[in-house]
Amino acid sequence: MTEPCRYPRRPPRLVLFQGVRPFYFVTFNCAHRAGMLDNARIHSSFEAFCRRAEAEHGIAVGRYVIMPDHVHLFVSLPEQRAVLTRWVASLKTVLGKTLLARGWNKPHWQPGFFDHVLRSAESTSQKWEYVRNNPVRAGLCEHPEQWPWQGEIIRLEY
Repeated sequence: MTEPCRYPRRPPRLVLFQGVRPFYFVTFNCAHRAGMLDNARIHSSFEAFCRRAEAEHGIAVGRYVIMPDHVHLFVSLPEQRAVLTRWVASLKTVLGKTLLARGWNKPHWQPGFFDHVLRSAESTSQKWEYVRNNPVRAGLCEHPEQWPWQGEIIRLEY
């Protein structure tokens, strides 16, 4: 008889020092990497959600790129109020409703998301260069500034 697993499915979240406003680089993917996100309605829904998050909860989304099958974004959370996992789940729910309205059936998302705590301006700029060039590497445009599904909600600086 095998012993039940005592380890959680995912490791526990990193607990940051008090007095520090967490700043993350986040990526989440569509289920089966389906290309369903590169359109004006998703972009508009994303921007509206992020603006409401800032106005109502102090959650600041900086630069972002919406690719056909995944999203990259930079987000800064209030020091003690918001939990990244709940915020990303809410964002996926809102975008999922937009996808349903466009005729995309569930599932829309891969479980979970990738996040990286940004600890320096150098780390932030390296991540942004990777993100902004993603559409070029994917062959979707010749220059990063040509990709229409990107932007900056609030200027975030490390």
